[in-house]
Amino acid sequence: MTGAIEAAVADLATWLTGAAGHAVPVAPPRDDPEGGLTVWPLELRPARQTAGSGGTREPYRFVVRLLVAGAGPAALPALDRVLAAATTAGEPEVVLAAGDPDLWRAFGVAPRPALLVDVPARIARPLPAAPPVRHPLQLRQLDLRTLDGRVVGPEQQPLAAMRVELVGTPYATETDHGGRFRLVGVPHDPQAPDRPVRVRLIGRGRTLTADLDPADPDLVIVCAPD
Repeated sequence: MTGAIEAAVADLATWLTGAAGHAVPVAPPRDDPEGGLTVWPLELRPARQTAGSGGTREPYRFVVRLLVAGAGPAALPALDRVLAAATTAGEPEVVLAAGDPDLWRAFGVAPRPALLVDVPARIARPLPAAPPVRHPLQLRQLDLRTLDGRVVGPEQQPLAAMRVELVGTPYATETDHGGRFRLVGVPHDPQAPDRPVRVRLIGRGRTLTADLDPADPDLVIVCAPD
């Protein structure tokens, strides 16, 4: 399977062959007495990513920057034809910035006219397949119950104006002057009647959680001092 970078390089080599009028091999710059052009990938550059919509996942986008260089007398008219074709068509994107002496020293050749060409590329990122449903779906309705209790401090002193929240739900209330509270709409699973109910208490500069037994007829939460 051809990768995104390999495909981008091959596509540009094919286009260059048509624009230059002769074969353009994928090779680093070289001193060739017969002249002609070569194309060689230099770097990968980031591209602006787009966000998917409707449950889709957009491909990862980037740019392959390639060096188109020539050698010998035949290179100049070939570069002329490539530049004219790209300018007329508006693509691929040509950058006239390949005159860095360090670049040519790295390739071990003398400086020469050249073009940098940016080719967009992308890698598909399909969404992972959902696991198959192997059994019929079962809908189970939970019962709702009312939870009554009291919040007390040391020596069983009732604590008023304490906020009592049912963790994981939007349900909340406050204790009255006797420390009593009532939470309505507490989910209850008949298949797990002993599962505790977790509440969060907020007040008097403290926050704490407590696990309550919904079957206890006298729920008392003791807030001990620090």
